[in-house]
Amino acid sequence: MKRFLSFICVMVFFGFTCSASAQPADFEDLSLDPESFWNGSDESGGFFSNTVFFSNNYNAEWFSWDGFAYSNLTDTTAQGFEAQYNAITGKGKNNSDIYAICYVSSFAATPATITLPAEETISGMYVTNTNYAYYSMKNGDDFSRKFTEDDWFLLTITGIDAEGETAGAVNFKLADGTDIVDTWTWVDLSPLGKVKELTFSLSSTDNGDYGMNTPAYFAMDNFDDNLDDDFDDNLDQKDSGGSSDNTCFIQSLTHEK
Repeated sequence: MKRFLSFICVMVFFGFTCSASAQPADFEDLSLDPESFWNGSDESGGFFSNTVFFSNNYNAEWFSWDGFAYSNLTDTTAQGFEAQYNAITGKGKNNSDIYAICYVSSFAATPATITLPAEETISGMYVTNTNYAYYSMKNGDDFSRKFTEDDWFLLTITGIDAEGETAGAVNFKLADGTDIVDTWTWVDLSPLGKVKELTFSLSSTDNGDYGMNTPAYFAMDNFDDNLDDDFDDNLDQKDSGGSSDNTCFIQSLTHEK
């Protein structure tokens, strides 16, 4: 009986330890009609996926938006501005239906921002290019040049702590020369430490008189959730006697791509 009660206590402690963090945001708790997107036209100012808030600014006068949208579009061949809501993968991570799109407008009043329910360390997120940015860099278009070996397209994620101070920044190249990301790729955000907000910016080697020429978009999925193939590997390690330093290993698995 004592063993059973001890087991219950351990499981309760484990549950409270894990549930103290924000739930991972995979966007599958959102609703969309087939082959559609949400871009903030309801002027709600953003959306929640689980307990995580994603900002959105919509201008009804110009029918324009910036910040975060979400989409389930599957066409990977569409190009140009009309393909701004398409992830180049045509699906979310692990073939899920819905993924997020981020547009970083140079005219935005506030940056694209993710807000957590409480300050915590985020494991990371998966990112890839949108069709619009991918084909612009690959082929060039009326506004942007075709990328060469000397070009790059850089995503910068900045962490903000609960006091509003900058905790640090993580950089990830969505394109490095002619190597342009076209798969869901993990970005480790744990070096930022505990944060309350994340803000996003984009930069490129292709710039003109009015700023960056490269379309300022990227796609995101599985925020703070990298439990795919490595999940089974971790369980196998524990079953075979392997040890883990993580009290809550579900939140601290790492995945390199």
